[in-house]
Amino acid sequence: MPAESMSKDERTSNPTGASPAPLYKRIVLKLSGESFQGVQGFGIDAETVHSIAREVKGVSDLGVQMAIIVGGGNIFRGTRQKSLSIDRATGDYMGMLATVINGLALQDALEKQGVVTRLLSAIDMAQVAEPFIRRRAMRHLEKGRVVIFAAGTGNPYFSTDTAAALRAMEIKANVILKATRVDGIYDADPEKVPGAKMFERVTYLDVIQKSLAVMDSTAISLCMDNRMPIIVFNMNQPGNIRRAVMGEKVGSTVTAE
Repeated sequence: MPAESMSKDERTSNPTGASPAPLYKRIVLKLSGESFQGVQGFGIDAETVHSIAREVKGVSDLGVQMAIIVGGGNIFRGTRQKSLSIDRATGDYMGMLATVINGLALQDALEKQGVVTRLLSAIDMAQVAEPFIRRRAMRHLEKGRVVIFAAGTGNPYFSTDTAAALRAMEIKANVILKATRVDGIYDADPEKVPGAKMFERVTYLDVIQKSLAVMDSTAISLCMDNRMPIIVFNMNQPGNIRRAVMGEKVGSTVTAE
């Protein structure tokens, strides 16, 4: 089960006049590979990655324990293996390796901001990343380090969405924050369908039954079974990660009720 988030009293009590405490103590932030490419539409855009790093640092400085799952779609998407006549499993492994490249880029940007990080890979590559070990990851978080999870689950046929759900459960996170390029969850693609309706709050069953574009069905089912809340928000709006962590109204929320 997820770790306990901060109580209402803890967040609202302010005897010293200090800023309110974050709503969530430990989070998993899911970043797509596309969020790294910026306006160039491919690869890694340096300014975009450094902008993400600044946002992450601001939240980490609040005392929030942060784990980040990175995708690899800006470099290689596993779904492209058909057009390239590549076996599905091979294509998925190629996608996992792309997430390691993105993880290294984000780690470098964060460390340039003075953030202590650890890159953990589900595929063994000792020269560039630590292996994923659940207790080690949790210890890094307890020490205030930002943990970056790369290589998905280490298995083909599983998306980085599923990896985010799995890791969130394993490290006892309070919430999954899924960063996108739109404001939340819609009943249709808002970039293609004018007037698409945005939902402020939906249930896991709504997501599955209405085929809403949040996470794949495996990830949603895993979150539903473990009552892990998901907040979907626009990453391109500065400060949205902080707003979500502080419990402010931002994006769309997926819960059991």
